[in-house]
Amino acid sequence: MPDTPAHDGAPRTRRGPGSRTTRIVLWALGLLVAIPAVAVVILLNYDWNKARPWLNAKTSEAIGRPFAVNGDLSLQWEKPAATTGRDATWRDHIPWPHLIANDVHVGNPAGMPARAMASVGQLSFSLNPFALLQHTIAIPVLRFQQPKVDLLRNLDGANNWTFAPTEQPSTWTLDLERVVLTKGVVHLADAIEKADITADIDTIDADPRYGIGWKLRGSYNGAAVTGGGKAGAVLSLKQQSTPYPIQASFNQGATRISAEGTVTRPSKLAAIDLKLKLAGASMARLYNLTGVLLPETPAFSTEGRLTGTLDANNSRWTYDQFKGKVGSSDISGRLEFQTGKPRGMLSGTVVSHVLNFSDLGPLVGADSNASKAARGVSAVQPAGKVLPVETFNTARWKTVDADVKFSADRIVRDKQLPISKLNTHLVMKAGVLTLNPLNFTMAGGNMVSNIKLDGSGREGRDAIKATAKVTARHLKIKELFPTIDEMQATVGEINGDAQLSSTGNSIATLLAGANGELKTLINQGSVSKMLLEQMGLNIGNVVLTKLFGDKPVQLNCMATDFAVTNGLMRTRTFVVDTDEATITADGTIDLVNEQLNLTLRPQTKSLRIFSLRAPLHVNGPFSKPDVSIDKGVLAMKAGGAVLLATAAAPFAALLPLINTGPGENSPCGQLLANARVKPVAPPPPPHARR
Repeated sequence: MPDTPAHDGAPRTRRGPGSRTTRIVLWALGLLVAIPAVAVVILLNYDWNKARPWLNAKTSEAIGRPFAVNGDLSLQWEKPAATTGRDATWRDHIPWPHLIANDVHVGNPAGMPARAMASVGQLSFSLNPFALLQHTIAIPVLRFQQPKVDLLRNLDGANNWTFAPTEQPSTWTLDLERVVLTKGVVHLADAIEKADITADIDTIDADPRYGIGWKLRGSYNGAAVTGGGKAGAVLSLKQQSTPYPIQASFNQGATRISAEGTVTRPSKLAAIDLKLKLAGASMARLYNLTGVLLPETPAFSTEGRLTGTLDANNSRWTYDQFKGKVGSSDISGRLEFQTGKPRGMLSGTVVSHVLNFSDLGPLVGADSNASKAARGVSAVQPAGKVLPVETFNTARWKTVDADVKFSADRIVRDKQLPISKLNTHLVMKAGVLTLNPLNFTMAGGNMVSNIKLDGSGREGRDAIKATAKVTARHLKIKELFPTIDEMQATVGEINGDAQLSSTGNSIATLLAGANGELKTLINQGSVSKMLLEQMGLNIGNVVLTKLFGDKPVQLNCMATDFAVTNGLMRTRTFVVDTDEATITADGTIDLVNEQLNLTLRPQTKSLRIFSLRAPLHVNGPFSKPDVSIDKGVLAMKAGGAVLLATAAAPFAALLPLINTGPGENSPCGQLLANARVKPVAPPPPPHARR
């Protein structure tokens, strides 16, 4: 087609449809470039302080408590971290918005004091704009300058650090990579734990490992606390495999805790590896700090490795390869604590190579008042009372279950009187504690106990229903006291049985309400005043001196059988057979009032010892008994065998100890056999026949 002439005579070229499309595309691209450019210009020049009221209101509504940015609010643009080489894309050259907010405050929820829960001198972070397209708020670094946090918890359990959950889950995801803190203060006021602690946070310069340090001050459970620690300069929440270093210490009175190691998943505390040191006046004092029930002990110190894994519902803590001292005894082993419902579980194995017997005293309150004061409990033992009155804290028994095995390779008693190995299996479930078995390997024999203490509360508040079965077999007297030269020629042994049940909340009240029986049998041996003094048996020392003077006495057999009813031990059988006399006894031992009321009746085997023919009375309190001779009562003229024959039936209860012990041909076997023979009455005199 020919060109159409223009009005001025020049030819005009006709534009086709392709040219129109090109113009539309160019205009569209121009708009796409212009809109962000205009938006950037607006964002850079907009006064963001005008948006503070709207931002404060929306944020307050979202978190359910007051929120305010009182200082300057500004938006800047910064280029993201440079990426070079093949990994670089066009997005790496687009600047990101960088928000800076000054003087930010977060208030307390309703019902709490009308003051800020947290404030920040300056809050700043960059935002990845491309992540917003995927409903993700991606923040590479969140910086807090001069943060102040005031954490509160009331007696009713209400606190200000728990935020009310939203009605519907958010479709947005927060991707926070790192947190950087500079100078700040964290204060905790906890009415339940009676804690008022402040931590001052500051940066550390020129430290290749740590960048933040803190110092603790305040009080916890009425006692002053101090401490401090260090942590890495940057807390990485994105690179979870990067170890975050931490070091901390906590001191409260005699309790000292220090830890050093790493946290490899700080956002969830899912991997903790620390070198942990613990020391204190008693392991039981750690309960308020750890929530784990541990026994009363003397002063202790341990060092080991603590590892922990945590998830949303449970956590597992392992204290492994630990070693330390409890009193003068050594301990080592492995303990594990697993949280769960309805209670957590403490399990593990603890070993002591040398255990001082006195270090077990605090377990049952059998230590001195001075020791009680040192481990942080009231000095409640009354003067003149022997049985421990310190109560068991059964309320804590229901907070944790336990399955722990304990063994001691060697036990040392005072004055070098060794007992020897101990092993026990401790199981606690729902407040019921069992020691099954509690086994002492001692003096060439064994003493095995099965003990059950029901502290579940079914017997009443703080009351314990206890049952105990104890058997002692083949305890060699000379091995029981190896440091006493006078005993080394002794060949005798001890056997015994006991079965008791009771209800109480201390050793004293449990024994005061005890029911059951107690039997012992000693076959051959020798005793002397010196021996009894070294054993600390003051009653026996006085009795022996009254009967025989200060000299060794050959012991053929000693058999005792007590019935126990409501804390009153009554003799069913009590006989001591020596070369010079046979001694029987009857009476009671009152465990309620700690009183002795026994009468010993000696029957001589030789008329030249006239003093043995008068009864002996043992009366008075356990702490200071009195032994006196009854001079107004004539001795019986019949021999000891006749007297023993009257107790044939009670002696039958001791047959199991004979069968498992020295045998029928032993002095004890012969003595009990004679007792089972009915006496024959002498013929009547001639005048009676007439």
